[in-house]
Amino acid sequence: MEIEEKMQFAVLIDAENVSARYVQVIFDELEKYGFASCRRIYGNWSKENGWKENTLLEYSVTPIQQFSYTTGKNSTDMAMVIDAMDLLYQNKVDGFCLVTSDSDFTRLAVRLREEKKYVLGMGESKTPLSLTRACNKFVHLNLINEANRGSEHHSSAGSDRDSVTSISDVENAILTMLNESGGEELDLSFIGQRLSDKYPDFDVRNYGYSKLSVFLSEEMSSLKVVREENHYRVMKSGGVSREMIEREVQSIIRKNGGAVDNLAMINEELKKHYSGFDSKDYGYNRFSSFLRSIEGLSVEGNVVRLKQYYYSL
Repeated sequence: MEIEEKMQFAVLIDAENVSARYVQVIFDELEKYGFASCRRIYGNWSKENGWKENTLLEYSVTPIQQFSYTTGKNSTDMAMVIDAMDLLYQNKVDGFCLVTSDSDFTRLAVRLREEKKYVLGMGESKTPLSLTRACNKFVHLNLINEANRGSEHHSSAGSDRDSVTSISDVENAILTMLNESGGEELDLSFIGQRLSDKYPDFDVRNYGYSKLSVFLSEEMSSLKVVREENHYRVMKSGGVSREMIEREVQSIIRKNGGAVDNLAMINEELKKHYSGFDSKDYGYNRFSSFLRSIEGLSVEGNVVRLKQYYYSL
């Protein structure tokens, strides 16, 4: 994302929810979006939470003491919300950086955006989808920290990545963009911006890559990335993998409760997602025969069902 002028951010950190080992990542990432004119961290400093005095001094973060008045209640959340609303109505900042993985802050993020403030969220990949989607942008600190420590490993496996936007969803989104443009090629930068707008947590580093062009080339068989000097274009590779088509068919049936009464509807949905789709390209003259060849499907006349095991996945 490109921002012409540096925005002023209020950085509010939930010390009880985010580890101090991410402190450098937090402020390195923030520099891409603006300047932290206000830096506060909330917690009960009478208890050990990992955030040391030297760390707070080095990064000029002001600790806000918050005692736990009642067992089982998080007073830190309330203190952060109150301060955020005070800063909002003082109108001294352009945006808020909420550093937490706690879904309780979802409503705060929504409220700040309603007031036209830019909300940058930061937390671990365990953060619920409700909070990540409530932000303009969300940074998965553990994945970015891992990417910064090691070399590009070209892998999207691992439980830490299970909660980020799936590669198949990203691929479908790009194919939809291409279809909307009439099937023509699109600039890589345009695709990157549209993906960031659609998925606040989208970042190629979440999948082990440092460049969008490499990510698309190596993870998406339906796409082709062409480079001309310093300019990149993205187009369809000329065919969509059978595996991707099978996943899409299963997804369509799941969305319809596990069964579709008219298989022609599935065919039409596939053509909407993948312009020019034809089962003949996969060796089947009849679409019904193509569906019967997919493991986990049951086809009886025009009715297509997911077998119980595959429906529960």
